[in-house]
Amino acid sequence: MDRFFDLVIRRGTIVDGGGGEPYQADLGIRDGRIAAIGADLAGGSEEIDAEGLLVTPGFVDLHTHYDGQVTWENRLVPSCAHGVTTAIIGNCGVGFAPCRRDAQDLLIRLMEGVEDIPHPVLVEGLRWAWESFPDYLDFLSGREFDMDVGAYLPHAPLRVYVMGDRAVRLEAATDDDLAEMAALAREGLDAGAMGIATSRTLFHRSSDGNPIPTLRASEEELVMLARAMRETGKGIFQLTGDAFGTADGVDLLRQLNVESGRAITFSTGTSNTAPYYWPALLDRVRDANQDGASLHPQILPRAIGVLLGFELTLNPFAATPTYGALTDLPLEERLTVLRRPEIKERILSEGAAIPPGSSIDSHIRQFQAMFQLGDPPRYEQPPEASIAGRAGRLGTTPDALAYDLLLEKEGRAQLYLAMANYPDGNLDAVSAMMRHPDTLPGLGDGGAHCATICDGSYSTFLLTYHARDREGDRLSVPEAVRKLTAAPAAVIGLHDRGRIARGYKADINIIDFDRLAIHAPTVAHDLPGGGRRLVQRATGYRATIVNGVPVYLDGEPTGALPGRIVRGGRPTPAAIH
Repeated sequence: MDRFFDLVIRRGTIVDGGGGEPYQADLGIRDGRIAAIGADLAGGSEEIDAEGLLVTPGFVDLHTHYDGQVTWENRLVPSCAHGVTTAIIGNCGVGFAPCRRDAQDLLIRLMEGVEDIPHPVLVEGLRWAWESFPDYLDFLSGREFDMDVGAYLPHAPLRVYVMGDRAVRLEAATDDDLAEMAALAREGLDAGAMGIATSRTLFHRSSDGNPIPTLRASEEELVMLARAMRETGKGIFQLTGDAFGTADGVDLLRQLNVESGRAITFSTGTSNTAPYYWPALLDRVRDANQDGASLHPQILPRAIGVLLGFELTLNPFAATPTYGALTDLPLEERLTVLRRPEIKERILSEGAAIPPGSSIDSHIRQFQAMFQLGDPPRYEQPPEASIAGRAGRLGTTPDALAYDLLLEKEGRAQLYLAMANYPDGNLDAVSAMMRHPDTLPGLGDGGAHCATICDGSYSTFLLTYHARDREGDRLSVPEAVRKLTAAPAAVIGLHDRGRIARGYKADINIIDFDRLAIHAPTVAHDLPGGGRRLVQRATGYRATIVNGVPVYLDGEPTGALPGRIVRGGRPTPAAIH
């Protein structure tokens, strides 16, 4: 048989990314593009038998924080294990460019505080071979990855670059500041920024306690950035903010959409307790979009939670004096001390003294929303399975049970605290949000929160839970794939990917849907300087293909690194005949 294609995927069930009904066909790939779709295609230099497997576009993750990792790593862990073939960095307005030399430590501490990437890791890993944002993209253009990478221009470094310490003090920008920021924004967009990202939330603070420099940026400043996008005709606006979780926040988002003429994507979800703002918010978004807007809420497809453990950053006893005195000990030595009955008694008594309702209590001692994660991990468990529910049945206290559970697996056990997106002790609200036509799955924060969360696996969870295992209303498989592929690709302006069609970029997943499963997170010490991070594997991805080249087969790297930095949007390709 003639070897007409570089790669042929045989007899797979095509899920095209556009929401169409699945169908069986061969897929022929040549020069990194989908060249043919049909039955009994000519031969390929390499072939994969996909009979009985789903063949989907590669997943597009709009919300990651690999801004530092892309300067020293080639494989973007853990996203690469979960079918992601395009990742967007620079989210929440944090990043490392533009940056003057005297502001490098400031931006490191900002990333450490906002995204929980340890200071020593960033100090050792970052190469700082740039100053401007175009310089940063130029540096990344010389690197190779296991997926494509696009970058927002982050607002916080931009503001610090222009305003210096005045930005840290949250001062208002002057007219001259605004003019300089606008010029640099246009420069960044023309150089290939995927858009501009900002944050207006009190939760985003530097590791030294300072709020993110964009917290009080005026509406005038945001409008100025939006107009830079209109003037260049490029990019989208990504926003994180406390007000954007309510219906009232839609007014500002709509204004920025009008001023920019570009799409807007923003983080949202729901608290675990009433009042619940998300139904009215999504109604406002629907009405605005029907009136010509382009607003796209991003929702994490499971609870917004943290992982707790003696091996991790947080645990229910991290704020007690006795545990605090042990944190600098090597893990094995710390565990030896923690196993002593008198130490357990002392820590439990100190934990019981933490006032109910305090910030510490509300963050890491919500035993009614805390669960033993398990392996395979269970991200939805009923209230009676919570630490509080189990403790009541066992006749013990929740903190005593949590302490004992965390000592299991040689002290490496993990508890899962569902802090938000979990009203009524289930994911029903998240399921409803996922089924809304304008929402996008996201907020996995791949690359960030190294020892507190591992939500870069959200794409696998969306497929396994929302499209296969959930009892009650589910997404169809075509719709779940659309939300992971064509929908985010269109919003970010990468119209050359996200679909199985001739001429489109050959970023593809081959998935054994029945076997698809998430493994429990584990800790790896593989960051610069031996820094730790949570990693999470999956079973069921037969192959992940980037630019027509298999990068993972059955979860194992092939050694190929065809991913590159992506500069700006891409047009819809002409079909290859």
